[in-house]
Amino acid sequence: MIEIKNLHVEVKGKEILKGVNLKLKKGEINALMGPNGSGKSTLVNTIMGHPKYQIKKGEILFNNKKINDLSPNEKAKLGIFLSFQAPRELEGIEIKNFLKQTLKSLKEEKLSPIEFNKKLKEILQKINLDENILKRDLNKNFSGGEKKKLEILQMILYDPRLILLDEADSGLDIDSLKTISEGIKTIMNKEKTLFIITHYKRILEHISPDKVFIMKNGKIVQEGNSDLIHKVEKEGYDWINGK
Repeated sequence: MIEIKNLHVEVKGKEILKGVNLKLKKGEINALMGPNGSGKSTLVNTIMGHPKYQIKKGEILFNNKKINDLSPNEKAKLGIFLSFQAPRELEGIEIKNFLKQTLKSLKEEKLSPIEFNKKLKEILQKINLDENILKRDLNKNFSGGEKKKLEILQMILYDPRLILLDEADSGLDIDSLKTISEGIKTIMNKEKTLFIITHYKRILEHISPDKVFIMKNGKIVQEGNSDLIHKVEKEGYDWINGK
């Protein structure tokens, strides 16, 4: 699905990623953990093509195609989706219209208004959001839980192949965490790949990752199974590389 080779990335002249190597396969759920400032958000934003993050060296391959220089819009059309850690509030942009126009730009097969409304209603029920939310401005005066659920709504609606979730579980109560976890499990299948950044094992108890990666100082320094989650929960990150 996606392979990253010796990726070096700078932000405002400062090197953040210092040679990341990573391979994610179809059908797998992958978790990325690591201390604050280790480069986790930089990695997923770079994959998505955020212009703030400058690739200085290395390759990002999506289905064996180099995508380093593609725009975020081009990557989204390929089937890459990024859920933001802190979604922005956009006043004057109605959610329903935003979803309709975004879906139209991403998919060749168009849904009729009836099909679109039916699909939206089904997703809203799955993630426990009221239909009235569609009339509101995008993320305007939303709670943290509402913002995260709206990101998951977009994920399900757009039906991407590579799903990048940047701390989708942060700031959630237990019920919202369960709802979002169920939403993630709803969309996952053998043709999709999930890559989720988290600091906590709570969400990983619900979605059971196939692989766990640990990033530190701009590199992937550990790779393993769910045993890594428990080790991090118990011991933190100081044991890695003797630090």
